[in-house]
Amino acid sequence: MSKDIKKVVLAYSGGLDTSIILRWIIEEYGAEVVAYTADVGQGEETEEARVKALETGAVEAICEDLREEFVEEYVFPAFRASSLYEGYYLMGTSLARPVISKGLVRAAIETGADAIAHGATGKGNDQVRFELSAYALKPDIKVIAPWREWDLKGRADCVAYAEKYDIPISVTPDKPYSMDANLLHISYEGGVLEDPWVGPSADMFKMTTDPTDAPDDPEFITIGYEAGDPVSVNGERLAPVDLLTKLNQIGGKHGVGRVDIVENRFVGMKSRGVYETPGGTILYHAHRAVESLTLDREVAHLRDELSNKYAEMVYNGFWFAPEREALQHFMDDVQKPVTGEARLKLYKGQVIVDGRRSDSHALYDEATVTFEADDVYDQSDAEGFIRLQSLRLRTFAEKRLGEGE
Repeated sequence: MSKDIKKVVLAYSGGLDTSIILRWIIEEYGAEVVAYTADVGQGEETEEARVKALETGAVEAICEDLREEFVEEYVFPAFRASSLYEGYYLMGTSLARPVISKGLVRAAIETGADAIAHGATGKGNDQVRFELSAYALKPDIKVIAPWREWDLKGRADCVAYAEKYDIPISVTPDKPYSMDANLLHISYEGGVLEDPWVGPSADMFKMTTDPTDAPDDPEFITIGYEAGDPVSVNGERLAPVDLLTKLNQIGGKHGVGRVDIVENRFVGMKSRGVYETPGGTILYHAHRAVESLTLDREVAHLRDELSNKYAEMVYNGFWFAPEREALQHFMDDVQKPVTGEARLKLYKGQVIVDGRRSDSHALYDEATVTFEADDVYDQSDAEGFIRLQSLRLRTFAEKRLGEGE
């Protein structure tokens, strides 16, 4: 424990962990603590956190609105890459950590702090994301990670510590899990959710209606795209934050975007997570619908191969790494022709593509693909194509059969 640390900027949410960490740093390091709360769309929690931080002993409480930066510079680039971790997870937490880390390092420089601190545990992904991002932005930054230092063993010890210092906490028997919210999603983990056989309670979800209680009539919406980014909803042009907010409301009403998965953490263990990402789920399907018209086949297939790699980079905390930045250039270049509209049907938790069009960039040619008579495609050409494709198969079969198999 370095006693030359006099001031620390703490990534502060106001939850159980960061609330007691604020006090713990004061007690153990004898340092001043600046609480840094990034507003990435969690709503009224930011002001509550600011007040609570000062009441808990912070010398300063900074709340910074990062919503626009979060959506434009992190969410949309990842969606241009069509990134999806392990086939399900749209990475709402993974994408928020680098923008928060950037703000955290900026606050440390501006306040003259000696170190930054975070509340991520030694078992999770967030410790890696926060620290890799911080070191990429300021190589000489010092990091305090209390979960790797103190002798508190779990949530029960944390609750006892909070009670000792009269720190108000939000974890109760009625909410025995942890939540993390931003403009893209809400995640739930821990507590009762640690048993992957136990389903989440119906009253746990905050962004989405239970699909069984969603409207009985479907809703149709049209999303407009330009160069891979969504720009409009039902013909109305919207700024990125407003667009995602609107789709969260629409999708949430229809129970869209709930995911319950067991994922592979970067540190090596499996973890159960429950997520609700209504607007992001709509955008994922709309984006792929427009791409289906506008991307060349081989380009689309190559992009999809690299999307998995991109998702792993982001999930594992390498947002500011040169390989992610290089891959982003490729993804953005690929997206130049992705301009058009997708019409979607939202119904009881489902997002169904109902139509797609692109007036200027569509590679789909109805005259070529039609089953009716046409003068642009000679069907007899397919015979030679098939014979060439089958050449190696026939050669292999002749060799095999000749050996008596």
